[in-house]
Amino acid sequence: MVYIQASSSTLKEATTHLTSHDTILAKVIALHGNCTLEPHTQHYRELVESIISQQLSVKAAASITKRFVELFGGTFPLPEVILAKSIEELRTAGLSQAKASYIQDLAWHVSNNKLSFARFQTLSNEEIISELTAVKGIGEWTAQMFLIFSMGRLNVLPVGDLGIKNGIMILYRLQTLPTPTEVRDISHANNWQPYESVASWYIWKSLDNT
Repeated sequence: MVYIQASSSTLKEATTHLTSHDTILAKVIALHGNCTLEPHTQHYRELVESIISQQLSVKAAASITKRFVELFGGTFPLPEVILAKSIEELRTAGLSQAKASYIQDLAWHVSNNKLSFARFQTLSNEEIISELTAVKGIGEWTAQMFLIFSMGRLNVLPVGDLGIKNGIMILYRLQTLPTPTEVRDISHANNWQPYESVASWYIWKSLDNT
């Protein structure tokens, strides 16, 4: 099965589709212009940085990431290089005990081919989420962000994301934050598929105005 990936042509198709099916989202699209999702291949680095940034401000995460890279001479470390460091050494970059162990577990999975990014293009979103969440410290939300922002998969709906819930509540004039089921219902009612990632991107963008 072929999974739609972000490109200039598919993103244009996505905005055309969403504009024609959802009058509320159409206004957000008109206001914010082209969706700028752009997949990349730095999957391993993306996941390490995702673990580092959990529950931190952008500024604090950037500072610790910088110190983490400096710990390895200024070059982002390969999994084998991370595994050669102790938890205590990793913690000198400002990482918590838990995050240091999570990064080592990710490095172990990649180094031992338990997690093979080369295979991901052939896997479904659900299969990729299953493989990623087998790594300590990577939950469903992190896996969904990886699918959207690293792989550029266009049909991912992060129903538990607080920004998505807030954006939907405001845009669709709900009285309370929607449940995951209600988020899915709004997607289905407005025919977001197969471009739920793009709909999500515009919902996040809509919060820039509030």
